[in-house]
Amino acid sequence: MVRTEAPEDAYTAEPFVPGRGGLVALRRAAAECRGCPLHRDATQTVFGAGDTDARVMLVGEQPGDQEDRQGKPFVGPAGKLLDRALEEAGIDPSEAYVTNAVKHFKFTQAEPRKRRIHKAPSLREMTACGPWLAAELAVVEPELIVVLGATAGKALLGSSFRVTQVRGTVLEEEIHGRPERLVPTVHPSSVLRSDDRDAAYRGLVSDLRVAADALS
Repeated sequence: MVRTEAPEDAYTAEPFVPGRGGLVALRRAAAECRGCPLHRDATQTVFGAGDTDARVMLVGEQPGDQEDRQGKPFVGPAGKLLDRALEEAGIDPSEAYVTNAVKHFKFTQAEPRKRRIHKAPSLREMTACGPWLAAELAVVEPELIVVLGATAGKALLGSSFRVTQVRGTVLEEEIHGRPERLVPTVHPSSVLRSDDRDAAYRGLVSDLRVAADALS
């Protein structure tokens, strides 16, 4: 057996996930997660939020700067854009459940007072956080998962996932031991970074309309 110096050295959240209690118990337990080293620099755990009986679950990459500060997912500029796109596509944001593949903000920072720059989580970090996403899926039991971006896709569907190849299509896959339907699309933050933001936004809305049709 490999001896570890701290829980995060094992790179798994499994020991921190409660066996029962629903989303309230999961959220409370996640606040104390030490399943990987990302908790050391993040302000707090950012767990999923939304309707417990949601028909659709939206899975992003990880919290951003504003999410890390406020402790809620998708409250920054990308979240506001996502809400607008969902409404335009015919999905009520208030009836969805939103979460991230990784629950702690990973960033780089040149100096303590400088802006914190988002850094993509590694496959090891995504795998470590997987038990939280599996627990959320088991409790919410959504009819459809909207996969927001490449990192979320790799966390759910494996390292070979390419969002450009399957965006706007309905996939049927086994995720954490459960048969699921998924619609991949880009992460809303990529729309904000796009040189042609209008076209990128229209593409996002188009993909989300596929999700809305799949739910109808």
